[in-house]
Amino acid sequence: MNFTRWSARLPGTQRRAAARDEHSSVPAARAEVPSVATPPDETPEPSGPVSGPSLEGLPARELLGRLPAPVALLHGPEHRVTYVNAAYTSAFGPRACGAPAAEAMPELTELSLLPLMDQVLRSGTPRTVKSRKVRAGNSYTVTCTPVAAGDPGGEAGVLVYATDVTDHAEAAERLRASERRHRETAVTLQRSLLPQDLEQPDDLRIAATYQPGGTDAAVGGDWYDVITLGAGRTALVIGDVMGRGVRAAAVMGQLRTAVRAYARLDLPPHEVLQLLDVLAAEIDASQIATCVYAVHDPNEGHLVYASAGHLPILVCDEDGTVHRAEDPTGPPLGTGGWLHTSGSIALPPGSTAVLYTDGLVERRSEDIDEGVASLERALSGAKGSPQVVCDRLIRSLGVTAEHDDDVAVLVVQHPARTGASAELFHNASLELLGGIEAAPRARAFATGVLASWRFPVELCDLGVLAASELVANSLQHGTPPMRLGLRRTDRRLIIEVTDGDDHLPRRRRAEPADEAGRGISIIASIASSWGSRRTPGGGKAVWCEFSLPD
Repeated sequence: MNFTRWSARLPGTQRRAAARDEHSSVPAARAEVPSVATPPDETPEPSGPVSGPSLEGLPARELLGRLPAPVALLHGPEHRVTYVNAAYTSAFGPRACGAPAAEAMPELTELSLLPLMDQVLRSGTPRTVKSRKVRAGNSYTVTCTPVAAGDPGGEAGVLVYATDVTDHAEAAERLRASERRHRETAVTLQRSLLPQDLEQPDDLRIAATYQPGGTDAAVGGDWYDVITLGAGRTALVIGDVMGRGVRAAAVMGQLRTAVRAYARLDLPPHEVLQLLDVLAAEIDASQIATCVYAVHDPNEGHLVYASAGHLPILVCDEDGTVHRAEDPTGPPLGTGGWLHTSGSIALPPGSTAVLYTDGLVERRSEDIDEGVASLERALSGAKGSPQVVCDRLIRSLGVTAEHDDDVAVLVVQHPARTGASAELFHNASLELLGGIEAAPRARAFATGVLASWRFPVELCDLGVLAASELVANSLQHGTPPMRLGLRRTDRRLIIEVTDGDDHLPRRRRAEPADEAGRGISIIASIASSWGSRRTPGGGKAVWCEFSLPD
């Protein structure tokens, strides 16, 4: 076979002269390599001229035959086999010269090289494909190099050079499998730490969505929670631990547990964040987290919140107008040295509030304020149930399964009730003026209100007893102004007494000879739940709840 008609465009090679003796099997020509003069203090003087084999003296057949990697030479538009070296034959078997590659070389089809070779033949530009697997299981990185025809009018060809990278491919696959296992562990841990079923307060409708980042992104520490505080009040929480992987998810789980514990103290939002700030620094000083803690009270009609470095809450009115919480935001949790403050934003009936993490609005190509503005526009047109709004916001902001960051969204709707639904929600209150004579007035008021709400006789009696005990406790231990409030929802009856003293009552065991100390024990025995909290203007509120019969 005459190889002088081909000239492989490989680096460092030259086309051999056509006049070279192509029939000689092993050339004897050797070229002298002149010595290079070097300073005597660096290397000793050579003893004589140094000679070695010349690249020009090595035939192409012998050069390709000695390569340990599979090499094949093909020519023409059908890529007919011109030559395969011993390594190629060892890897794929012998190949008949002159046969088209599509018929004689199935491995090229398995490696999807035929279209690539067409492209190389047309463009005259080398192409390389990396780590492709054949059916036998081996993986190859293949370079296809154009070869020009040696004679005018001859057919050009393609030199195929394959490198077996099976060991590297298997190692890479093991690494990817390990990364997948770590990511699945982090996702499982994070999802298990998030609430499995959101609490649904009487006055709000809530839905949440969590979507981990794409397969190439490590799991982050995004989290959310909904906590019922009693007396119709609800705490809404969303946060983001600045980190990736299992460590961030573990820190997130500790913070979420701590928030639920602090929420049971029924503290103002800024005090909850103050406690959380200290705890975050103790858990891991290198992990910084952002958080928003908000409380909704149905009697006040707004959200009271505090923010530690988190994005602002958005509220959409019934007419589509979107408001952004503008009160000052403190630094992230764990930084220390900052006194957090609480702000408020109106949440009237018919409105929708959205709490979210930065993965929803942050993009590398734009400022984060532009992302928040895009979310505002999407929220203004999003209608439907909270879950529908969640899904629409995710789609509108372009969050897909390949998104490069975790996303958590919490949607809270305060429904506007009319008709029969509105009849299930009522409020009544009485200012407790005077001294001990306020107690019988409170009992009479509670009796009339509960009867007008058409509760069963047993529930009316228990409600009057609870109101009497709470009022008596406030008259004995509290200070004016005092107020009795009754509230009913579609699921419970709430009785609450407020006064001007900030000492919270506690349940204790009264001795037989004691004349006092049994009021809270009676409340705890007859009610579904009870609690107390300090009010923002000073003073306290003591409440209890009764579940309504089905």
